[in-house]
Amino acid sequence: MAQRTVRTVLLVLFDDVQSLDVTGPLEVFTGAEQYAPGSYRVRTASLDGSPVRTDSGLTLVPDEALTHARVPHTLVVPGGRGTRRDSPELTDWLRTHAPRAERLVSVCTGAIPLAAAGLLDGRRVTTHWAYCDTLARDHPAVRVDRDPVYVRDGSVYTSAGVTCGIDLALALVEEDLGRDAALIIARHLVVFLRRPGNQAQFSVQLAAQTAQREPLREVQQWITENPDADLSVEALAARALLSPRHFARAFRADTGTTPGRYVDRVRLEHARRLLEDTADGIEEISRASGYGTPEAMRRAFVRALGAAPAEYRRRFRPLITR
Repeated sequence: MAQRTVRTVLLVLFDDVQSLDVTGPLEVFTGAEQYAPGSYRVRTASLDGSPVRTDSGLTLVPDEALTHARVPHTLVVPGGRGTRRDSPELTDWLRTHAPRAERLVSVCTGAIPLAAAGLLDGRRVTTHWAYCDTLARDHPAVRVDRDPVYVRDGSVYTSAGVTCGIDLALALVEEDLGRDAALIIARHLVVFLRRPGNQAQFSVQLAAQTAQREPLREVQQWITENPDADLSVEALAARALLSPRHFARAFRADTGTTPGRYVDRVRLEHARRLLEDTADGIEEISRASGYGTPEAMRRAFVRALGAAPAEYRRRFRPLITR
C-alpha cells in the first residue's frame, strides 16, 4: 500500500482571536485524521508560544511558538477582534514565512493580517461581509468579492465569517482525501457538505435592506411567501398601490436593489432550500419556486451557482441516517 502523504496544518493564534475560526477548521482536520490516519498533523502556535485569550474569553494554549514552527503544508490564519489591531510582529512573521506554505488559508477577518503583509495583492479574496469595504479601502491592490462563502485564488484560500471556515476546511479535505472523507466528517459534525464557495454569505432577506415604507415592506414579505406568484413589476406595484415606475424607483431606493433582482434571489433561495430539505422532484420545485419549468430553473442555478439543480442537490443535501 502506498504511503499516505501527511499534510501539516498550522493554525495561528493571537489575543482576541475568534474561537470558532480556530476550532471549526481544527475539528474538520482532526476529524479527517481520525478517518484517514496519517493524513494530517494539526498544530497551533502563537507568536511566543504563550496562551491567548479569545474574543469570547476562552483561553487557548498553543502547541508551540511561531518562531519555532516548521513551515506547514497549510497555514490557517483565523479572524477576530485581534486582526483589527496592528501587530507588526505577526505581520512580519507572515510576510517572511507564509509564502513558503503550500496553501495559505484565512478565515473571516484573518484576511486582514494577510493583506497587511502584502500576501493578497492582486488576488481575488473574501472576508466577513461587515469588513469587505474596510479591506478593499485599506488594501486597494486586493480584489475583494463581497458575496461568496469562500474563494480560491491559486494557493490562497479565503473564507467569509465564522462558520464559513468549516465550509472551507471541508472543501480542503475533499480536495485532499476525496468526497467520501469530507461527507463522513460533515455528517459527524452535523453540517452540510458543503455550501458551495460562491453561495451568498447570507439570505436575501438579510442581504437586502428592509424597506422603510410600509407598502414596500409588505411587498417584500409577499415575495418571500409567494415565490410562485406573478411577481412582475406591474403586479407588485399594484399590491403597493403605486405606478410601476414609481414602485420600481421607490423599491430600489429603499432596499438597494431592483424588484427583479430581489425576486430572482428569493426564488433561487427558495429552490435551494427545497432541494436541500425535501425529496420533491425538480419539476415540482421549479413550479413552487416560480420558475415554471425545470429548464428555466436550471439556467438560473448555473448562472448563479455554477451547478444545475440536480447536481446541487447531490452535492449539498445533508445525509440523513435512520
